[in-house]
Amino acid sequence: MSRIVLVNKPYDVLCQFTDREAGRATLADYVPVPGVYPAGRLDRDSEGLVVLTDNGKLVAKLSQPKFKAPKVYWVQVENIPTDEALAALRKGVMLKDGLTLPAEVRRMEEPEHLWPRDPPVRYRAAIPTSWIALTLREGKNRQVRRMTAAVGFPTLRLIRWSVGDWTLADLAPGAWRQVD
Repeated sequence: MSRIVLVNKPYDVLCQFTDREAGRATLADYVPVPGVYPAGRLDRDSEGLVVLTDNGKLVAKLSQPKFKAPKVYWVQVENIPTDEALAALRKGVMLKDGLTLPAEVRRMEEPEHLWPRDPPVRYRAAIPTSWIALTLREGKNRQVRRMTAAVGFPTLRLIRWSVGDWTLADLAPGAWRQVD
């Protein structure tokens, strides 16, 4: 029987269980379950859902683009994205490593019950921020950040809300739960 663990990875935590550099937080500081590994990664400066498992087939199904497992990100961006920028994200954005697959995207209100980030996102009175929900079916390195920057609206805060049918619902930063 495979083990599946959902964890809400906090900001500034490495999405791995070991680190050669001393003093950096890793998933081992939060999840005491041996033998599970991330099915996909989040950057150190991103937050949100990470699926851990001991099932290699599940890792492939969740992380390889050919399986098209949807991943939903809540993205705080600088300024208010234009309709043209959102259309470009929906079509696919040309990055240095190629064209992204089309994404689903919509404007959204700041998520209710969102935990504060430590440290907080830099506040600038003259520049508004807004939120979008972005659904991807691939996982290029730092893809969300590169996509929003490419259409002129840099990412300030990035939270992965869901992977497939699993969500962050009822998972505080650093909390985890095992699922069937």
